[in-house]
Amino acid sequence: MIKFALIKERKTPPDRRVVFSPKKLQEIIKKFPEASFKIESSDIRIFKDSEYEEAGFEVSQDILDCDVLLGVKEVPLVNLIPYKKYFFFSHTIKKQPYNRELLKAILAKNIELYDHEVITKANGHRLIGFGRYAGLVGAYNAFRALGLRDSLYKLPKVESLPDLKAVLQELDKIKIPNLKIVLTGSGKVAHGAKEILDHLKIKQVPVSEYLKNEFLEPVYCLIDVLDYNIHNSGKNTTNKHFYKHPEEYRSNFMRFARAGDIFIAGHFYGEGAPVFFTQEQANSSEFKINLIADISCDIDGPIASTIRPSTIADPFYGYDPKSGKEVDFRQEGAITVMAVDNLPCELPKDASEGFGEMFMEHVIPAFFDGDKNGILERARMTKDGKLTERFKYLRNYVEGTAIL
Repeated sequence: MIKFALIKERKTPPDRRVVFSPKKLQEIIKKFPEASFKIESSDIRIFKDSEYEEAGFEVSQDILDCDVLLGVKEVPLVNLIPYKKYFFFSHTIKKQPYNRELLKAILAKNIELYDHEVITKANGHRLIGFGRYAGLVGAYNAFRALGLRDSLYKLPKVESLPDLKAVLQELDKIKIPNLKIVLTGSGKVAHGAKEILDHLKIKQVPVSEYLKNEFLEPVYCLIDVLDYNIHNSGKNTTNKHFYKHPEEYRSNFMRFARAGDIFIAGHFYGEGAPVFFTQEQANSSEFKINLIADISCDIDGPIASTIRPSTIADPFYGYDPKSGKEVDFRQEGAITVMAVDNLPCELPKDASEGFGEMFMEHVIPAFFDGDKNGILERARMTKDGKLTERFKYLRNYVEGTAIL
């Protein structure tokens, strides 16, 4: 018997998401009778304690008797329980300076950490995450910003709505003007954003048409890395080559910036890849984009206008391309920016249910089949107070000698 616990989320600002809904837990114990679950009491979780109790699960303040502790966000250092197995997003695999002490504490407390971000297939493809929900909320927020800035319509905040169905119903009430939208990415984030564009019945057009034509209706273009980057030699290459040798490429994004009005950024940005555009380019008369929903939210990185993350409480700011400084998002000549870095938190019920579905399918079986596909082994960052082989590259980071 393996005893799992759903832990209380303690990070600030509060996160209402959870790995499993009460209904999903009932499915799991039916399928895996050798699993049991205890729920750590929480007053912020999207599903109430009483809902878990009604589903037949024990709710308690004490989870010391549990083996595997399942959470979403980082656990505060004072709440880490030594010698346990933990699953959560640790935000340490890219040597994030703000979580170095967390990883040090995990090692000191002899905790076995499994990071959701590295639950992958053998080929490195991620199996679980909240990407789709980040895309859904991020694209919705782009249209919410447009409506507020241009006084076209008023969309409520996603967090004030009960679920995705209600979000889509709000979108049914608005009309989008004849704008050209460019969406980057090929993963779950971009496809989540695409769901919103398709729901709004915005027509998808190929790159060639998007760049040269004007339209009598709103349109969008979905582009991948070789659409907005070009090899320095000018020769045709493959996505694989780009990911392996990003330093051999330069950005070709300006052709989209000249043609479009809205940019929804749903790509993954790898280290060493070219930036999309600079402040100087954003300040040129050719740069037509005036609203950017940066779902990827890499600060001071590939998108010059993303100078800080915004918040669910205050999601929009303006970027003045002349000064490179923040201004009011309604200011004349400013680029409106949406750069919320925890978008799935706005849709906690759907996001939790979707995450739980993936976790049940890909991770729970690994506890009972001897981890035959290596799912747990690949995701395990620490064991016996040390970094595992795959994560030895973090040693200098933990010791504080890494160049961050």
